[in-house]
Amino acid sequence: MDLRGTISPDRPLLVLAIAEEAVYLDARLPVLLTGMGKVNAAVAVAATLARGPLPSAVVNLGTAGALHPDWTGTHQVGSVLQHDLDTEFLRGLTGQSVGAPLALGGDGPVLATGDRFIADDEARAELAARAQLVDMEGYAVASTALRFGVPVRLVKQVSDEAGAGADRSWKESVDECARLLAGWVRDHL
Repeated sequence: MDLRGTISPDRPLLVLAIAEEAVYLDARLPVLLTGMGKVNAAVAVAATLARGPLPSAVVNLGTAGALHPDWTGTHQVGSVLQHDLDTEFLRGLTGQSVGAPLALGGDGPVLATGDRFIADDEARAELAARAQLVDMEGYAVASTALRFGVPVRLVKQVSDEAGAGADRSWKESVDECARLLAGWVRDHL
């Protein structure tokens, strides 16, 4: 976990997984780097929000794989689900709802979050039935911020096609994705 800048109630906290995604952001902005994966993201956001003060919003920026052909660009997510948690099975087993999808407002795409980097065609096809984009931190960031009563936005830049070769594509595109995300911040925050 790495926090730069000062959190204040009059501006959002930008949350990203790794420094490579944040390299072009204005250094004066409050930026939290969580590390990769749901556990790292949830712990970092919870620890930061618990210390206070609370920001005006949490904005999770980052790269995402496209689960459908021809998906490119920057997207504000409309809802997010956990693709590696069997919510329906757990509800049937315990009678409790655990890890249900989160509606974030708007008509943006569905983001599937899980602790597995999707880089094979079979996994991509399976996820494409439920979502348009895939990442590794979005659900954890959104769930944690909402539990603290802080509004949240997930903004994802498509970096790869989440199929065979996605690992190479991500490495080649992360710098340009970071530029585009910084541009989104300048234009929208």
